[in-house]
Amino acid sequence: MLKTYIKQEIEKLDKGIVATPKKYEYLESFALSNQGSCDIILMQMGINYGYKIALENVLVEIEKNQIIKEGIRKLTE
Repeated sequence: MLKTYIKQEIEKLDKGIVATPKKYEYLESFALSNQGSCDIILMQMGINYGYKIALENVLVEIEKNQIIKEGIRKLTE
C-alpha cells in the first residue's frame, strides 16, 4: 500500500506544470543557462527533485526491509 502511494506520487511529479528533473545534472544545467531569470521555476524544480529523491529513498528502504523480513522468515521456518 505504501509502495503504491510512493509510486503514484513520483508519477504525479512528471505531470505537473513545472517539470521534475530526472537527474541533478539537468537541474544544474537549467540553473546555469537561465542566468537568474525564471528563479521561481528553478526553485520549484529543486523542490520537486528533492521530493522525488526522498520518495525514492523511502521506497528503497521499504524494499530492503521486505527482503530482510523474508530472509528472517525463511531462516525461522
